[in-house]
Amino acid sequence: MMHVNESAENYLETILILGKSHPVVRSVDVAEELGFKKSSVSVAMKNLREKNHITVTKEGFIYLTESGRQIAEMIYERHELLTAWLVRLGVEEETAVRDACRIEHVISAESFEAIKNHIK
Repeated sequence: MMHVNESAENYLETILILGKSHPVVRSVDVAEELGFKKSSVSVAMKNLREKNHITVTKEGFIYLTESGRQIAEMIYERHELLTAWLVRLGVEEETAVRDACRIEHVISAESFEAIKNHIK
């Protein structure tokens, strides 16, 4: 899997999550969800488009490409699993979510698999 930076991973994960609850995802939805300025989101979307992680229709609807979806799903899975694991260890949910957000970008595939196998 190609390496993308943490903010790209966050954007892709956000697009994936918004896609579950919105009929279509636009830059403005991403900006609102992340609390970022629309201008910063536009720059990020341009970068993701250039790396072929997303496609954007002329109406401004954002879709994940195959590579974008793979990255988003990997990060989302880490997020969900790490959050649940921390909560199960007795960490307060808000803290667990915040920490999972940090860990999901830096943990190696090997360590994540080990945690996943340990939990199951």
